[in-house]
Amino acid sequence: MSMAKQKALRLGGLSLLWRPRSVLICAFLLALCLGLGLILLTSGALRLSPVEALAGLTGQAEAETVNRIVSRIRLPRVLTAAMVGAALGMSGAVFQSISRNALGSPDVIGFTTGAASGAIAQTILFNAGPMETALAAVGSGVLTALAVLWLSRGAGGMGGYRLILVGIGMGALMSGLNTLLLERAMSAQIWLAGSLNARDWSHAATALTGLILFAPLVLWNARRLLTMAIGDDMARQLGLDPSRARLALFREFRFDGTSA
Repeated sequence: MSMAKQKALRLGGLSLLWRPRSVLICAFLLALCLGLGLILLTSGALRLSPVEALAGLTGQAEAETVNRIVSRIRLPRVLTAAMVGAALGMSGAVFQSISRNALGSPDVIGFTTGAASGAIAQTILFNAGPMETALAAVGSGVLTALAVLWLSRGAGGMGGYRLILVGIGMGALMSGLNTLLLERAMSAQIWLAGSLNARDWSHAATALTGLILFAPLVLWNARRLLTMAIGDDMARQLGLDPSRARLALFREFRFDGTSA
């Protein structure tokens, strides 16, 4: 896209690059998600029309059964799926920039496996709820992240490829530990595989909390992430120290279960 179609919007010390094509694509995807969400609200053992589903959202359906099914069963599932998907996409974008690899993601670098260890242990030992399980996953992910960061540091700094290799090794180690724990925890296997069955408002609240707390951090650091994505050498020429930036970003995201 030519620079003529881009426009910089400024508000004090903040600036935003306006890209009409990106806005149109995002608007289309948002409309598509809303349409799919409506389809999911109408699907199930009790088939509903779109009008009935929309009425159930506001509690104005003629049948009270429809109101309960939409607001208590189907809507929490749809919202949980949407927010967890958004969080996964956001974390993938962060790790692609940090690792300077188009395939970079929390699971490739080993952080997801480490977070899973905490969730499995919490499920086995305490039979915890959604929020407690998420917090345990965050804590375990933080410890795994610190271990990977420490092991990936060298004389030349923290390179993206070294980070990936150490993360893969750490992920294999934690995966072995998880296998031992999973032999005794069928419910933990369901948590790891991911399912929208029996999702309720507590699950939707957990996903929404993560997005509200940490999506602004991702947006605030978007420029540094984009700079690291073009390569360490180019980032240094633009005045950004990649190793220090990675450490700073990991510190900022260390409490984010979706980004670590």
